[in-house]
Amino acid sequence: MSLARAGRPRLQTQRRPGTTARDEILDAAAELFTTLGYSATSTRTIAELVGIRQASLYHYFDTKSDILCALLSQTVAPTLSFVDSLLQADPALTSVEHLHALAAFDGEQLLSGRWNLGALYLLPELREAQLEPFWSERERLRLHYLEVGRAIVAETGVHETAAELPFRLVESLVNIRSLPAGAAPDELPLHVADACVRVLGVADDPILSLRMRTHEEIGRYTAAGVTSGP
Repeated sequence: MSLARAGRPRLQTQRRPGTTARDEILDAAAELFTTLGYSATSTRTIAELVGIRQASLYHYFDTKSDILCALLSQTVAPTLSFVDSLLQADPALTSVEHLHALAAFDGEQLLSGRWNLGALYLLPELREAQLEPFWSERERLRLHYLEVGRAIVAETGVHETAAELPFRLVESLVNIRSLPAGAAPDELPLHVADACVRVLGVADDPILSLRMRTHEEIGRYTAAGVTSGP
């Protein structure tokens, strides 16, 4: 969808965070989808929360499903971009270093967004054909976790089925964020990254050095000017 199309004049001054009307629409939809639910939210309600006419919303998104797909893509696209950065690391990362940095970054994406978009994964509507682009991105990320995990268990001797666990461990942060206990600890993504390598048979000894390399790679990625987070 082209972002250059002009919408109708806004009803009043900007209400939502974002540099474009599209950003504002996504933020409003994220709030409504994660609080009221997807089915209970209409495009009219989204438009009203932004302060634009409903017709203007359709200049940016053809359907409500398109909005949902765009939001869900925000939960995986930054991490896929980070994967590309990890593959270009110099010196090259070991499989264990790669997985630890990947899990820490990915976990931070799921915890740091303004809205808990990962909670939308459980929606029955996610099986709609219109959401295929999101599922393709998520599957690409899952398979990358699996590939790296298999490389690690080939060295540690842990059963190869364990290679499926890191991706699931990181996604469990979505449920943790949904708990009523309040905000998750800042260090939680790192603890989950530690758990991801431990479950594949990596000993505790290199954890500190793994964390240092993870900080370096995330810092390098951030310094390159790549924005992250939904």
